[in-house]
Amino acid sequence: MLTGSFFMLQVYDRVLPSRSIPTLLGLLGLAIILYIFQGALDLVRTRLSGRVGRHLEETLGTRMYDAVVRMPLKTRGDGDGMQPMRDMDQVRTFLASGGPTALFDLPWMPLYIGICFYFHFWIGVVALVGACVLVFFTILTEARTRGATKASAKFAMSRNALAIEGRRNAEVLRAMGMGRRAADRWNEANRHYMAANEAANDAASGLGGVSKVFRMILQSGVLAVGAYLVIHQEATAGIIIAASILTARALAPLELAIANWKGFTAARQAARRLDQLLILLPKEEEPMELPPPAQSLSVDRIHVVPPGAERPVLQNVSFGLSGGQGLGIIGPSGSGKSSLARALVGVWPHLNGKIRIDSAALDQWSSEALGRHIGYLPQDVELFDGSIAVNIARFDPDATPAAVLEAARAAGAHELILSFPEGYGTRIGESGMSLSAGQRQRIALARAFYGNPFLVVLDEPSSNLDSEGEAALTNAILSVRNRGGIVIVVTHRPKSLDGVDHVLVIADGTSQAFGRKDDVLKKVLHNPAHAPVPLRMASEGGRA
Repeated sequence: MLTGSFFMLQVYDRVLPSRSIPTLLGLLGLAIILYIFQGALDLVRTRLSGRVGRHLEETLGTRMYDAVVRMPLKTRGDGDGMQPMRDMDQVRTFLASGGPTALFDLPWMPLYIGICFYFHFWIGVVALVGACVLVFFTILTEARTRGATKASAKFAMSRNALAIEGRRNAEVLRAMGMGRRAADRWNEANRHYMAANEAANDAASGLGGVSKVFRMILQSGVLAVGAYLVIHQEATAGIIIAASILTARALAPLELAIANWKGFTAARQAARRLDQLLILLPKEEEPMELPPPAQSLSVDRIHVVPPGAERPVLQNVSFGLSGGQGLGIIGPSGSGKSSLARALVGVWPHLNGKIRIDSAALDQWSSEALGRHIGYLPQDVELFDGSIAVNIARFDPDATPAAVLEAARAAGAHELILSFPEGYGTRIGESGMSLSAGQRQRIALARAFYGNPFLVVLDEPSSNLDSEGEAALTNAILSVRNRGGIVIVVTHRPKSLDGVDHVLVIADGTSQAFGRKDDVLKKVLHNPAHAPVPLRMASEGGRA
């Protein structure tokens, strides 16, 4: 870094007075060698910065994806769910940019200023004053950009969330003429984002421009001071050029830091958000592997609270099932049936009480280990981009065609899948939008049965099925029970209870009745005023 300054100093003070060509060539050769070393070191440093960013992504990438996926299960999921990934990109991009280089050069400033004092006291004073002014500009840049950068990130999350929401609800926006209003909402969020981003850019670029002008003035000032000293014979002519170059070299890191301060502030805020996310969602420990469950499921006085909520939606729910039994959960809308289903498969946490499979509480299993023994069909069916076969196989790399066919046949979906042009190789597309709701439900049902899980929880499995599909569903439930598994069906349709032998009635977030199906239904139908709506209608239709 000091090569240019000392080369000019030697040229003016040694070569020109002596008119020695060999000295000039020797100094030039030495300078070239030093410049080559500097270029090589800069190349190494730049590549190291890029690889540090890559190492960070490789180290935290899996943890970050896991946190993004688990975040809706811990919080209400407000805002842009992909913001952690963008934060990771922000940090990695900053590490690979020139910003860290400027920060690494800052500790060398005292050395450069010290050499300026070595040249002459007043040259050192000018360099020191210039450094203090640029430090002030750096502090001012931090104060001016911090709030604007934070607001810009907040509005960016809101804008991206609205865009994702619009993409997910494209059919509704198109069919009901809501596209213009949705676009207006997005434009409003985008205006706020652009205003905050512009404020941050103006602050950073404005102060960066001022600091650049000041450094040029300072460099000329050093030349003037050097000339004054030469006139009064207090310094040599070489000091003028050498001090000018050295002062520019000393203050360049500060100028570069000011120019990159907006990126530094954004990366620092992104890193802070990532820290908070990883603290909220720590890495799951792998407990000791337990034997596959094969006996029972017990629920003991559990309370269920949705993510981000404070009040429980289910209170003091208890029941027990043995292998080979099936349970139908019925009750009015909003009573907590789906919340119970989510708690049973470990998706939502439960407070107080315990959910045990073969006497082992759910928290004694890792999600990966437990998932192999659970089949789950959520109320809102989501499929993944890929073939039907890999969706049924849960993207298991060791899946066999026999296991996939067995699951499809168990769900009564084999013939349906064969009717597609490419059969099991048919690509589903994003979110399975190329399929009808009933087709997605049948494929998701096959996914739930893949691997012959011990516990199968189906939330409204017949909501999009025709009579043929309902019959296949009943056969599938019976097949799980016949092999010793447990099936739990959340439903509003009486027909879906054909394959179960127990019924649990939930109302107002509490268990109202539990027992053998015939006994509970007789009790419920005996008092139709307290029965779920579908069963009440079935009862009234029977009497008619």
